[in-house]
Amino acid sequence: MKGRIIRGRPLSLALSPGGRGDILRGAVLVAGLLLAFACTAAAAADSDLPLDRIHLPRGFHIAVYATGVENAREMARGDEGTIFVGSREAGNVHAVVDRDGDGRADQVLLLAEDLNMPTGVAFRGGALYVAEVNRILRFDDVESRLTKPPEPKVVSADFPDESHHGWKFIAFGPDGLLYVPVGAPCNVCDTEGFASIHRMKPDGSGHEVFARGIRNTVGFDWSPDAHELWFTENGRDNMGDDVPPDELDRAPRAGLHFGFPFCHGKSIADPKFGLERKCSEFVPPARELGPHVAALGMRFYTGKMFPEAYRGQIFIAEHGSWNRTQPIGYRVMLVRRKGGEAVSYEPFAEGWMQKGRAWGRPSDVLVMPDGALLVADDEADAIYRITYSTASAPND
Repeated sequence: MKGRIIRGRPLSLALSPGGRGDILRGAVLVAGLLLAFACTAAAAADSDLPLDRIHLPRGFHIAVYATGVENAREMARGDEGTIFVGSREAGNVHAVVDRDGDGRADQVLLLAEDLNMPTGVAFRGGALYVAEVNRILRFDDVESRLTKPPEPKVVSADFPDESHHGWKFIAFGPDGLLYVPVGAPCNVCDTEGFASIHRMKPDGSGHEVFARGIRNTVGFDWSPDAHELWFTENGRDNMGDDVPPDELDRAPRAGLHFGFPFCHGKSIADPKFGLERKCSEFVPPARELGPHVAALGMRFYTGKMFPEAYRGQIFIAEHGSWNRTQPIGYRVMLVRRKGGEAVSYEPFAEGWMQKGRAWGRPSDVLVMPDGALLVADDEADAIYRITYSTASAPND
């Protein structure tokens, strides 16, 4: 078990005056005590996470990557391997560091705190971009300054300050633009300037609306083949346990409308707004997901560790329902594609929900350079690492 500095705040040590040997022996003693304490604390934290309850396909294994990442939401990887993690309720941004590359974090550092729902993080050109409700911040040259983070610069403050669906997942597209969603400020309403995905240049200029009719997306990625934007969308509430579905949508170009608030799923007219426009007027979902599963972060699998059948497919973190009679979600799902179409939707990792109670809630996924899949859990304040080994896989 390796020691970690939780929250990254430096530890100050005071030693009594004495000879050089006394100082050295004292430093060694203190270092040993700190390491023992850190390892004990880490072991205690890990023991509270029942990962033996997580069911995965044969050959896959899940382990703790980091603990103490408060309210972990979206993840982004820096050029030097730092995993940056946003949060929603905690208001913090963390940097998770695995210095020796053994697949287990050495440090969890606190980069920023007291922000307004800084869910979204993205990395480009040595800088970390962080999305608050109404603005985008940028921390320059951040990986060389993790212990003394720079003051952020405001890239854009042009977004609404409504907190209802105001938290944002952000990412840079293949076009070099930063994509930023603006969720609906309601359960269901028709409000100008909301329910859309925007994009802008890294300096905040060229701000434009890319897509409309999207109630709330908190996860998107671009297909590795066609470079098309795919995104999850959370369906409205108060239509019953089983309707409407959450959605996986595809936007091959700008200017498309995906139906909210008039239409939900492929063909479900809204009780209030459905009389105004028909579902046939809008882009249908690429795949209907489970009802109220709260589909959040999604990524295409671009690694090579997993078997060929998983490459180019979509992993989705389902945060889990909050008001369904029988809870659903709390898992990582796999959507398989064929010919560019989403042809199946099946569980990949599940077990965070036990007997109607959740001990964890997946919030994002991230593919690592070695092909492992990271899973953020904002309920357990943890990040997991899913790997594959042929040693435990079925024989062909």
